[in-house]
Amino acid sequence: MAAVEAGPVPATSAPEDAARDASEAASAGPEVPPLPAGNRLSLHLHPGGCRQLLRLCAQQAPQLLEVDFLQLSGHEDPQLLEAALARLPWSLPRLRSLVLKGGQHRDALGACLRGSLTTLPASLSSLAHLAHLDLSFNSLETLPACVPQMCGLDALLLSRNCLSELPAALGTLPALTFLAVTHNRLRTLPPALGALSSLQRLDLSGNLLEALPPEIGGLGSLAELNLASNRLQSLPSSLAGLRALRLFILHSNLLASVPASLACLPLLTRLDLRDNQLRDVPPELLDAPFVRLQGNPLGRPPPDPPTPSGTPVVPEMPRLLLTSDLDSFAVTPQGCSVTLACGVRLQFPAGAAAAPVTIRYRLWPPEPRLVPLGPHDALLSGVLELQPHGAAFQQEVGLWLLFVPPRARRCREVVVRTLSGNSWSDLETCLEEEAPTRLWAHCQVPHFSWFLVVSRPVSDARLVPPEGTLLCSSGHAGVRVTFPPGATEEPRHVRMQVVHVGSRELQALLGEPEAASSPLLCLSQSSPSSFLRPVTVQLPLPPGVTGLSLDRARLHLLHRAAPAAAWDDVTAQVALELTHLYARFRVTRFSWYWLWYTTKACVGSLAQKAWERLRLHRVNLIALQRRRDPKQVLLQCLPRSKVDATLRRLLERYRGPEPSDTVEMFEGEKFFAAFERGIDIDADRPDCVEGRLCFVFYSHLKNLKEVYVTTALDRRARAVRGQVSFYRGEVPEGVPEEAEAARQKRGPAALWMATLPIKLPRLRGCEGPTREPGLSLAPLNLGDAETGFLTQSNLLNVAGRLGPDWPAVALHLGLPYRELQRIRHEFRDDLDGQVRHMLFSWAERQAGQPGAAGRLVQALEQSDRRDVAEEVRAVLELGRRKYQEGIRHTSLAPRNLASPDRSPSPSPEPAQA
Repeated sequence: MAAVEAGPVPATSAPEDAARDASEAASAGPEVPPLPAGNRLSLHLHPGGCRQLLRLCAQQAPQLLEVDFLQLSGHEDPQLLEAALARLPWSLPRLRSLVLKGGQHRDALGACLRGSLTTLPASLSSLAHLAHLDLSFNSLETLPACVPQMCGLDALLLSRNCLSELPAALGTLPALTFLAVTHNRLRTLPPALGALSSLQRLDLSGNLLEALPPEIGGLGSLAELNLASNRLQSLPSSLAGLRALRLFILHSNLLASVPASLACLPLLTRLDLRDNQLRDVPPELLDAPFVRLQGNPLGRPPPDPPTPSGTPVVPEMPRLLLTSDLDSFAVTPQGCSVTLACGVRLQFPAGAAAAPVTIRYRLWPPEPRLVPLGPHDALLSGVLELQPHGAAFQQEVGLWLLFVPPRARRCREVVVRTLSGNSWSDLETCLEEEAPTRLWAHCQVPHFSWFLVVSRPVSDARLVPPEGTLLCSSGHAGVRVTFPPGATEEPRHVRMQVVHVGSRELQALLGEPEAASSPLLCLSQSSPSSFLRPVTVQLPLPPGVTGLSLDRARLHLLHRAAPAAAWDDVTAQVALELTHLYARFRVTRFSWYWLWYTTKACVGSLAQKAWERLRLHRVNLIALQRRRDPKQVLLQCLPRSKVDATLRRLLERYRGPEPSDTVEMFEGEKFFAAFERGIDIDADRPDCVEGRLCFVFYSHLKNLKEVYVTTALDRRARAVRGQVSFYRGEVPEGVPEEAEAARQKRGPAALWMATLPIKLPRLRGCEGPTREPGLSLAPLNLGDAETGFLTQSNLLNVAGRLGPDWPAVALHLGLPYRELQRIRHEFRDDLDGQVRHMLFSWAERQAGQPGAAGRLVQALEQSDRRDVAEEVRAVLELGRRKYQEGIRHTSLAPRNLASPDRSPSPSPEPAQA
């Protein structure tokens, strides 16, 4: 059934609405709104669900009289939503559960968006049977006046709204047993809240509460109370009256003390007091096994008394700002805040380190052995290594990693991934905005290891107890897994990920306009054993398909068991139970599942192709030469959507051929660039193997490298017309020549991807730098062999790339402004001469001084020439490695010599994400 379009509807009276809706329903032709499935009516998945409800009401469908559950989207047009809700008391008189949640749409960062609901019509108080009301993820600033008049209400959910207070009338709901008002803006609570004598569960976490009314002790039936993440500084002694309390959550507040009477609560099984300001706890609670006290300054002396002026003397936490030439820092028990030059922040709280410790860090370029990615993950940052590995701290250390957020994609989230033991795991991560185009990924790290930022499909996890439970997808309504009682003997962790699949790609692959598929479902668990009882999996039917109209012969359930790469059609092996909107089946082991609707018979191989296409990125390759110096070549692999914007930015300084034809690449796929026809790379680089430049494609990173090329041909007679070719995979022993590459273009598994021309123009004078007055070009090395050095050839390459940026670099190197004026005057018609004289005269003065090469790198970064700085750093790293290899080769060092710059060992196989 085609979706009914929902547009803005002007506010009119109820009779006018009825007439208009009846007219629309009559003119809709054969298309009718969906009828209720049993006693449930779920319209939150349908575009224009409110309009469809109005049509059903206008048609006076008899099935509405039996409906006891209704769910609408909170993202509907406000006027249309109000008109639909006003009809409920007359059209759905037996309604018991009403769900009006927002949060079904997401912003560019994957966060749920609030719905548009700001109030409710007063007529809803006439719903005599209503027991469950869910208004979560909306824009309520005050509680609608009709809610306290719903005398039969049993559960009220108001989480993720904008409520700053609760009305006193809320205490008049005699049947209310569950109240959730999490993540609002509550600062106080009404004393009348203590009159809710039937209330059993109260969740007020994530608000701004500073105190509790004493009347809260009158909640005699309360079994669970959650006040986490507020601003509570003390607790009333009346809490001793909560005789039925079993679970009391108070973590992440500002509590300095707690009443000893909490230890006398007879049924209390868990008291969570983590991350408060408790320095002293009553002995009755200190020894209780159900009390959690981590993150409190227990036993520490209080702060120094205030000075006569009234201002307390609190030692300020040291703040360190490290430059690029430093790779370590010291942490004392006092704690510190550290900002690294590579876009990383660390927060060591006071007492995190029991003794002074030296922390080493390094940002590694991403490569597959260091980047564990699931089939649908994307890398957003480099790889940060923190040493010593496995270092244990008394308190968790805060870590912030800077990254550029991905473009808006449905049902994805950003997490920090780390190596823990022999496996990779994802840390609980929150995002903080640095700028509109830059974000911090913040997490608390329990140990030091490798860290990276990853975008992944939203992951929903749950601990399955022997009693059974329900796991629902937070990103795709209708995807759920039901665990019956007895499915497992021991609790086990399960996880669900859902990948959105577009219909256009599938229809293009199959050549079938009516083909469709459900979302792709991945289920995983912590235990390798099967479930003892079958688990029920529910998937929504493919778009455009309903249980009343589908042809069962065209419906296929596909299954993929990791690590196998093939998809199998298991439709004949399971019993598919179909409803109007969903398909349900039972399994005992977890894997990948996909529901297809197609006329094709053998869909296993087609599913494999479709799954690969989901993970492929369409990219273009570019090769540009700097206008001022054609020997400087920029190579980059870009997603097709970013090519035009990138070229507009680069073509002011570069020129070159059109980008390559579009090719397809996987996230993390290796490829390399080979210069051909007389052109070669000028200097050794760590990422260069026999003149072939290695790349790894990551869709959200730059995938950019700049190199200096040279040629053995005579450029004085004519220009050199060479080329650069791009090939898939790692660098082989022999790269195909041009003729062989041309033959490979026709093969189905060709390594060749593209070839772009490179031209070095004919020289009009003698090659090489001319000798400037007063400048000696005698052999010169900057640095030393052990820490890496720059030769005269390296310095000439740097000078050839600075151009008009050289004055900024000179000032950051410490040259006085008067010397810059002298160089400009002496070489007033020769820009290259100005750059070379500045750089070589500075280098001659640095001869024999330690750290000179590092100061050059720092000056280049401070002058916003990170492209040159990265190449210089790579040359220094290559020199250090060659020096260490030479020592080992000549037996001047023990065989087990450990280098502080050793490459990390290959990571274990990543867990399936």
